[in-house]
Amino acid sequence: MPTMSIMRPIQRFASSIFISAMIAANFSLAQALASNQAAPVGVAAFNMAWAGTPDDFKKHLAVCASATVNWCDTRARIVRGATAATSEETARATQCQDAVLKAAGGPAASNLIAPCNAYRSGEAPVLGQPRPDPNVTRTPAAYQEKLDKLRETVEGLISRDGVRVIAFQEVRSSAVIKLVLGQYADKFDVCDAKHTAFQTLAFAWDKTVTSKPAQCVVEPALAIKDPPNDPATFRSVRPGLALTLTVNDQPVTLMNIHLKAACASVTNSDPRYPGRMLTDANEACEVLNRQVPILENWIERVAAKTPRFVLLGDFNRRIDDELALAPKANEVRADGTDPASPNNVGTDGKVSTKYLWQEISDGTPTMHQVPLSTKDGGCSGFTGLDHIVISDALKAINPGTIASRRVAVATVPNQKIETSDHCPRIASLKF
Repeated sequence: MPTMSIMRPIQRFASSIFISAMIAANFSLAQALASNQAAPVGVAAFNMAWAGTPDDFKKHLAVCASATVNWCDTRARIVRGATAATSEETARATQCQDAVLKAAGGPAASNLIAPCNAYRSGEAPVLGQPRPDPNVTRTPAAYQEKLDKLRETVEGLISRDGVRVIAFQEVRSSAVIKLVLGQYADKFDVCDAKHTAFQTLAFAWDKTVTSKPAQCVVEPALAIKDPPNDPATFRSVRPGLALTLTVNDQPVTLMNIHLKAACASVTNSDPRYPGRMLTDANEACEVLNRQVPILENWIERVAAKTPRFVLLGDFNRRIDDELALAPKANEVRADGTDPASPNNVGTDGKVSTKYLWQEISDGTPTMHQVPLSTKDGGCSGFTGLDHIVISDALKAINPGTIASRRVAVATVPNQKIETSDHCPRIASLKF
């Protein structure tokens, strides 16, 4: 009898340990199953082409339609086949810039107004015919039509395509995001990157997609001066914006970018837009080059804190072409150093990096491009610039082919101001 009285507590203790172990094992298994079986989250990147509120457009009109400006172009045009603008064209552009600054009320105020050539016509140009009169095509009614079609596009992403997180580029503020969310404005939260220029970044996300309050953090270092070699410049490119959500009890960070334009391809054969390395002596490439170490450092900081992350937006660079080229490690940088090693940043902020993709996805961390899995049915405008990239940790829970495609923007025939020169890029991801 004494032996039995001793054995019973031992049996109960062993039994409790076994039950606790089973509960823990089942809980871990349940977590793993939940992660694997959780419904994918639709994400999108959408450049909305100088989207602001109707009041923002009125300010644009007040400057650009003024008698002293009269829709002039502040950029010196370079004729086909030439490498630089003529002295006469440079003088004209300078005069235009002076008129715009005066009409806007100075450099800071002019930065917050869309340029006079920002809003392109949605009508197909007729060969040999003069360009449409902007006083006729760029009206408040025409701009409202653009906003209506942006809203129709965004509502379709949500209702038709199941998108629950949208990274926006080329927007003025959160105010325009709330307009284009339309019927879903009350169901989505919004944040933007405060910036000293019209073009900035924003996020919109379904309030039910995160179990904890979301966090939006701006990466201001990406907003470097443009052009970089002009000490008197008052312009800068866009910052970055990171949104951290809690999905399936795990943090996931989405990093929204809009990098410097006009250094888009390493393989392009068009003489007007030739293929360029990031080390080429070209002003746009020099700006993008300076953004590379900043972007890389930002990615590494986010990866260390949140291994599950998405990098998406308007890269203004065909990183898919760079991936296909597959340069050797000692070919990625002009100095032959390994892209996984620390970047040697010069006093001017430049690096020896020639390829963007191989530099930022150098194994620390490893990242994966989400390729297009369908043709661009109905899409027009820029191609190869908008991308969705995921971390290695996200790829592990998204094996195989990930659905990704471009969605045509809503339009009407003979639209006076085009909806956008980009199509939304969407993907469905498990977090």
